[in-house]
Amino acid sequence: MGWHYGEWGGLWMLLWMAVFWGGLLWLIFWGVRRTAPSAEPRRGAIDILEERYARGEIDDQELQARRAQLERT
Repeated sequence: MGWHYGEWGGLWMLLWMAVFWGGLLWLIFWGVRRTAPSAEPRRGAIDILEERYARGEIDDQELQARRAQLERT
């Protein structure tokens, strides 16, 4: 009665509806994940510097010099 979708029309409609709702759900999920606070807080430059000092990668003099430079900016 005027629909003219042919013999596979219902299948195509079902497929496009699944793509639409799947995309909408993915967009909502992505938006929530993007705006939700992270479980692990971001580490600052001084925290990373202190970790490098604790591992022995840099000495006390370099730690103090870099920390002073970071605190100036």
